[in-house]
Amino acid sequence: MNGSAFSILLVDDDLNDIELALAALEELQIDAEVAVARDGHEALEFLVREGRYANRSGACPALVLLDVKLPKLTGLQVLQRIKSLPLLRRIPIVMLTSSREERDLVESYDLGANAYVVKPVGFEEFVQTLRDTCVFWVAVNQRPVPHRACAE
Repeated sequence: MNGSAFSILLVDDDLNDIELALAALEELQIDAEVAVARDGHEALEFLVREGRYANRSGACPALVLLDVKLPKLTGLQVLQRIKSLPLLRRIPIVMLTSSREERDLVESYDLGANAYVVKPVGFEEFVQTLRDTCVFWVAVNQRPVPHRACAE
């Protein structure tokens, strides 16, 4: 960590969406470190500190922005796995996706998603959506202290 107050894990496989999200988060000028995972498997490795993330330092992210449509493991599979692990289940998961499919929305909530946000097309709308989402989940929302094992 670079001394940021908190971190965000962005999980998305679309390079344009990643760049847009990173630009939007930078424009927000929030004190957060943003990690990016390009597929569901990488996201889980990051969170449970396996594979190339085995020696990752820093606490669990304060927020996970998770796309529904991902390679290797879908966002829904990742969500299900996160919510099944006691050390991770308290992390707020916001499904940040282009999918407007009702079944994705319903299944996301059934699996424990904290919110479902459809990505706006325009940059300014996207920035405002991320601002609203991040401010709520990392500044307004009260979070319990993370499990010691997750924070080490």
